[in-house]
Amino acid sequence: MRLRTNLDKLACLSVVGEVSHPRVGASPYRVAQDGTPHIVPGTGGILYNVRVGDLATGWMGDHLEPGVSSRSGKDDENGAYNTYACIGNPVKVVGGDAKGSVGYVTGKHGGIEHVLVEFPDEALESLLPGDRLLIKAIGTGLELLDFPEVAARSLDPRLLDVWGIEPNGDSLRVPVTHVVPAKVMGSGLGANTTIRGDYDIQMFSPDVVRECGLEDLRLGDFVAIQDADHTYGRIYYTGAVSVGVIVHGDSYVAGHGPGVTTVLTSRTGKITPVIDPDANIRTLHARLGA
Repeated sequence: MRLRTNLDKLACLSVVGEVSHPRVGASPYRVAQDGTPHIVPGTGGILYNVRVGDLATGWMGDHLEPGVSSRSGKDDENGAYNTYACIGNPVKVVGGDAKGSVGYVTGKHGGIEHVLVEFPDEALESLLPGDRLLIKAIGTGLELLDFPEVAARSLDPRLLDVWGIEPNGDSLRVPVTHVVPAKVMGSGLGANTTIRGDYDIQMFSPDVVRECGLEDLRLGDFVAIQDADHTYGRIYYTGAVSVGVIVHGDSYVAGHGPGVTTVLTSRTGKITPVIDPDANIRTLHARLGA
């Protein structure tokens, strides 16, 4: 069943960014929650061998961003770039040797304020930091007309038709790979908006990792977070359910871990998670035939 939306009322807007360069501050160390220092790759740049669909854990890295990391120049322009880009939006390279290559948005990473993009292998080999990317941004303002208690955030409307979401009375059955308890959600909690950025799953408690099967989390997985309301900001709220995409890798740092960008949320719990190992943005994009 196709979900009725306000697609015919949504604006499709151009936003332009550039492939970012990795950054390292005055100290190269990332200090782990147990006090040990690590020097490992982090955010930014073009990541050739960590991609959407790969494990989010186990890499010698910290907050690794799969594929291509991008941002726009001025702060207000980058604010628009991060606000209007939506998961699944098409991205075209408009400068450099990879000009004309097409990819899609896979996530938004708060703090560093990056938009993350997946491209084919051949495009990655030709891309350079500074190459310009055009996103046809659509999805901001998306509404599910028959399910007013479920709010959409940062989601390309096309994905709704291939996700496998099923109505169940006045709620929705939504395919996800994992269900995560709110008690392990960390960095990003308390943000006053969920339209951009992400917040992190803390992986420091072995019993919770085993109980929820989080050791096999993949980049691009759709996950449900229990007792989490993302209607406006990110808050703990008993009975609420939010769904998001795993957008970056694990972290050594206290309060951090694989990041989640919100795509659906219901303060009243009108989302029922259904476990489906194929609930990944890579799989959905393939179903689009794009």
